[in-house]
Amino acid sequence: MRIALTYNLKLSDSEEEAEFDSQETVNTLAAAIERLGHRLERFEVSGPASRTVARLEAYSPDLIFNIAEGRRGRFREAFYPALFEELGFAYTGSDAYALAITLDKQLTKLVLSKHGIRTPGWQFVEHLNELKVEELRFPVIIKPNFEGSSKGITQDSVAETVEEARTKVAHALSRYPNGVLVEEFIRGTDITVPYLAAVQNDHDGVLSPVSYDIDPAAIAGRKYDIYDYELKTKRESAVKVRAPARLPVKIVEELRTVSKKIIAVLDCRDLGRIDFRLSDAGVPYFLELNALPSLEQGAGIYASAALEGVHLDGVVNAIIQSAGRRYKIKDGRRQGKPARKTGPLRVGFTYNVKRVKPTAEPGATEDSEAEYDSPTTLQAIREAIASWGHEVVDLEATAELPSVLASTPLDIVFNIAEGFKGRNRESQVPAMLELLDIPYTGSDPATLSIALDKALAKKIVRQAGIHTPIFQLMHTGKERLNKEFTSFPLIVKPVAEGSSKGVVSKSVCGNEAELREVVKEIVTKYQQPALIEEYIGGREFTVGLLGERRPRVLPPMEIVFLDKAEKNPIYSFQHKLDWNDRIRYDAPAKLEPALLEKLRTAARGSFMALGCRDVARIDFRMDDKGRLYFIECNPLPGLTPGWSDLVLIAQGAGMDYRGLIGEIMAPAIRRYKEREARRAADESALMKLALEKAAQEKASPSEDKSTGNGSGGGGSSSEAAPRMEMKA
Repeated sequence: MRIALTYNLKLSDSEEEAEFDSQETVNTLAAAIERLGHRLERFEVSGPASRTVARLEAYSPDLIFNIAEGRRGRFREAFYPALFEELGFAYTGSDAYALAITLDKQLTKLVLSKHGIRTPGWQFVEHLNELKVEELRFPVIIKPNFEGSSKGITQDSVAETVEEARTKVAHALSRYPNGVLVEEFIRGTDITVPYLAAVQNDHDGVLSPVSYDIDPAAIAGRKYDIYDYELKTKRESAVKVRAPARLPVKIVEELRTVSKKIIAVLDCRDLGRIDFRLSDAGVPYFLELNALPSLEQGAGIYASAALEGVHLDGVVNAIIQSAGRRYKIKDGRRQGKPARKTGPLRVGFTYNVKRVKPTAEPGATEDSEAEYDSPTTLQAIREAIASWGHEVVDLEATAELPSVLASTPLDIVFNIAEGFKGRNRESQVPAMLELLDIPYTGSDPATLSIALDKALAKKIVRQAGIHTPIFQLMHTGKERLNKEFTSFPLIVKPVAEGSSKGVVSKSVCGNEAELREVVKEIVTKYQQPALIEEYIGGREFTVGLLGERRPRVLPPMEIVFLDKAEKNPIYSFQHKLDWNDRIRYDAPAKLEPALLEKLRTAARGSFMALGCRDVARIDFRMDDKGRLYFIECNPLPGLTPGWSDLVLIAQGAGMDYRGLIGEIMAPAIRRYKEREARRAADESALMKLALEKAAQEKASPSEDKSTGNGSGGGGSSSEAAPRMEMKA
């Protein structure tokens, strides 16, 4: 079976990502699915939904194994299942309706209380003036209504008095404005009852209750016995799952019976976890249902399933089997559904091969083919494309390419060709592909031409409200220096080159004489104007983006300069050839949330202003006041495994090389399918017109005979009568 594993990857310890899955969890689940004999692809879904849709449509899975939590909003857990439903994909777990209800704790309680399920008294509060805690028994616990993983729950969440409750509710609402739940605090212990629908037992898949053994040292001095956020996310090593929980048989039976009823009422599918609070008197109170429970190693669902003889692979298989039965998937095919168009595509691979090795020797820099790709890189890309099941057709971008393209049947093209000369060189191959109506990866000819011209790109980005350094073009080195430059140093670089060509240590100029000398060298060597910019002396970042329209912004990478003796460091051509001990790549960059958001916004804004598509890498510098400056955009970034900036950025985001190539290719496959649909519609319309015309032509002779004079002449009376009169 072709299975897509959809997830949000945890990249930080922030509370915002507390419910996301670690790389270890993703790897564990992926390995289990593959051991079960399925073909698996990983889909990290953070970012625009359009990107996820494009990738899923390109892969066409038989089943989606979904553990994605969603990023924001009260219906975040429901978002992806709703999307899968709309796209017609089968998926594991509960549907959007059940997930929306169960993420809303107070709505869940309202529904279950109507069915006689015992729950602590509560009040849902969106505004402080609504609080009526006098109606509740103290103490009470204040928790966010729309959060999981014990987010917002600490020792300070319990209030003993009305005044204390008001203070704590006000604080909670400031952090969680969607509303908080004020609930009677039950003194006792936390109990969890896992659920696996496919496990055949006397309780229809409801497993044995589990409890938590917590290291006494970790909870020394705590007033309240609660499994809070700190224990769940920061001190998880101090918590062990006990399966089965040490409970009287009567309570175990009650918990399983009540859980079975809860599962049925809320229509929880495939898997789930029901949390109870067992009072000191042995009375269980329902707290919440997690219809999208954690599947990290050590989770209660594994410990409880093991009591039934079902271990890790068995748990994963049970989830797949349950979903498979619901969607009537047999032998990897969904019964009653038309087969999705899958199978390999013929993918043309356009490139320029590097035959001259770059060097950065002082006074003799060789960079004529620095932007081209080595045979090793080309082979890595070929293998990555082929690993998705496609046939790869090599198309070196030589002068013969136009005739080769015209005579080679292709579905799409994976383009990394740099072209040969001129500031439009990167657009040459895409322009040919558009002429032949062949979908291809990457930005269109207009964007590629604009982005290669650094001065033109800065003008457009500046119009979009994004800071750029002050800049000027010089064609000879004799032009008057712009008065906007108020001080040195300034930096000089070729206006239309990539891969840091022409950017060397002496590119940063400390006076006008140095600057004019460097300008003359650049104009002579590269046969193009030189770009002069104010030097921004702060931190340097590069940001990768994937997708169309509103792209996914990958976690930024920082280029950290290690040589403290370097007064005005730059990410030079020498650095790119030999970066060991001279620079360090922090991927992802260590940034405070506010700066990270500013960088993401600037990157996305630049991408959209320049009209980029599918993939780009955008460079920024930050000044000493914390302002971010756009330096340049590369919509055709390098893809050398383990070396190119974009590849390192992707690795920092938890994306392997094959996945990166698949992400870049997916939108082009979507455009290919759209083209095929248009062609099919056009053919259908033409066929319809032809049939209508044939029907009209068939009808015309019979109409003529019926209006003729019977002599067999076939002429109409309106035309024949005047002629007869004239002859007479």
